[in-house]
Amino acid sequence: MLRVIGQVAKSSKSVNGQKELIRCLSAAQAQPQKTKKEEKQALREKAKHNQSFVHNLFRGQVEHSQVFPYPIALNQEQTEYVSAFIDPVTKFFSEVNDANKNDMNAEVDENTLESLWELGAFGLQVPQEYGGLELNNTQFGRMGEIIGMHDLGLGIVIGAHQSIGFKGILLYGTKEQKEKYLPKVSTGKTYAAFALTEPSAGSDAASIKCRAVKSSDGKHYILNGSKIWISNGGIADIMTVFAQTEVTDENGQKKDKVTAFIVERGFGGVTNGPPEKKMGIKCSNTAEVYFEDVKIPVENILAKEGEGFKVAMNILNSGRFGMGMTLGGTMRLCIQKASEHATQRTQFGKKLDSYGGIQEKLARMACIQYVNQSIAYMVAGNMDLGSNDYHLEAAISKVFASEGAWYACDEAIQILGGMGFMRDTGLERFLRDLRIFRIFEGTNDILRLFVALTGIQYAGSHLKELQRAFQNPATNLGIIFKEAQKRAGSYIGLGGVDMTGLVEPSLKDSAKLCGESIDMFSRAVESLLIKYGKRIVDEQFLLNRLADSAIDVYAMTCALSRCSRSLKANLPSADHEKLMTETWCVEASDRVRINLRKIHSADFNENYKRMSLISKNICENHDIVQTNPIGV
Repeated sequence: MLRVIGQVAKSSKSVNGQKELIRCLSAAQAQPQKTKKEEKQALREKAKHNQSFVHNLFRGQVEHSQVFPYPIALNQEQTEYVSAFIDPVTKFFSEVNDANKNDMNAEVDENTLESLWELGAFGLQVPQEYGGLELNNTQFGRMGEIIGMHDLGLGIVIGAHQSIGFKGILLYGTKEQKEKYLPKVSTGKTYAAFALTEPSAGSDAASIKCRAVKSSDGKHYILNGSKIWISNGGIADIMTVFAQTEVTDENGQKKDKVTAFIVERGFGGVTNGPPEKKMGIKCSNTAEVYFEDVKIPVENILAKEGEGFKVAMNILNSGRFGMGMTLGGTMRLCIQKASEHATQRTQFGKKLDSYGGIQEKLARMACIQYVNQSIAYMVAGNMDLGSNDYHLEAAISKVFASEGAWYACDEAIQILGGMGFMRDTGLERFLRDLRIFRIFEGTNDILRLFVALTGIQYAGSHLKELQRAFQNPATNLGIIFKEAQKRAGSYIGLGGVDMTGLVEPSLKDSAKLCGESIDMFSRAVESLLIKYGKRIVDEQFLLNRLADSAIDVYAMTCALSRCSRSLKANLPSADHEKLMTETWCVEASDRVRINLRKIHSADFNENYKRMSLISKNICENHDIVQTNPIGV
């Protein structure tokens, strides 16, 4: 149905351990060990400028090409195309799908799934030549917003299928692989899954035990092992599976490297356990998957042998923005329910919405939803406009959305009071469903380290570039003077980062707060590099403060950019957006100041040591350590 409508519309731990952890998160680092010469060349490559705002934030530079003006990734035809889908998708969730029934039965009934296939919902980004709707990332995200307002469990069924399940085929598949598999997963009622996690390989993907051995004739691999917590694992007939393989490098040495495979259940030897019993997203099938002597043709390798890390991380990176879109819809639902209750409920002779405490809750929920939406559409827009430098921004979007949605739902329940705690209100289901979003597709804890350490590495390569410049100043005066000018202005308060020229004039005070935050941030990065060097990977207390500051700065920038666009276009909501942007920038810049002060504070650094000791005592005891106050 959606396919037809769309076509009509269109025609109308240790240091080494930490390094390994980051290697698993960054596709760029998932490469064979390099010689010293190759390492130097890699360093020079990393010192080169890229277009990522967050990368350059760590250097104290405003790379505004991807943030100002706010990216508009849809032309009129594309806007009309996605608009044609909104009513039928909304109608499906209001008239066909029963989210509470899905949750209580811990499965989606066949009639509902059949309706989804008829809508074309399982092939949203598949090219039309293979039977899909061919939505770009911005259009796909708009559909995600609708899903997020209604049923996150069903959203996982849909998302696990296409955002990660067969995404590898879209990104890396050969012409033959796409012709064979994409029609099946878009119109052929064949479900897909992404099989990476193992009992010993969660965030540490390098510890994968699943192994594929090439046959003597070189025509196929034999796969053995198991995967856990696989979304759609019990219903998928096509899986993207990651396994260790023996690879011969350019020096003739044999090493184990992870390779990505397209595995069909029909190959034989693929089985699964019963559906897991979960806290939330109960209707999505989550199961262990077992592989016993599974014979995989060599032509089913994705990308190249040994490039599984790159495949896995780029699949996850390319899909994280969708979480921001989807959870933006969830936040909107929470705001709707909370505001409706606040305007109807009377306590102590006054409506709830007249009380300052309730007003503050609603305002913060609205600001978070606005900023989250601004970030998510910023990332999607840049992806659609051809950017390849969005990985840190996508990670930030995932962290911000999953934590913001939890906050909004929790506050909505608080505003509704006892009514919010009741099942029939619907919020308790959303709260349970939301909890997993801070865990899967990269835990927020790991993604914070990813943002901080990747950014620091980029800043560090710049410092090395400066060191080389000073070794031969006569031929590098431009680099040296440019850096000296930037630092002088920043440190004495006469210059530094000035963002006022990038925003609509009435937002200049908010832009000044953002610019000051960038100045403070870059100085903090440099001081940490000077103090700790490579040992910074062990300082997770400090890295988390740094990551939170980067998140706040990027969030301010996205809001400023979007609001500037709205004010210049004189949109009906522009004044309201300005209120939210100004409010956000005041509070976010204050959080940046506090977090960066903690990085430099001797008291807080000492406190981090105390926390480390407290944790050690608890872990040794496997319990609290203190005795009961009354001694029994």
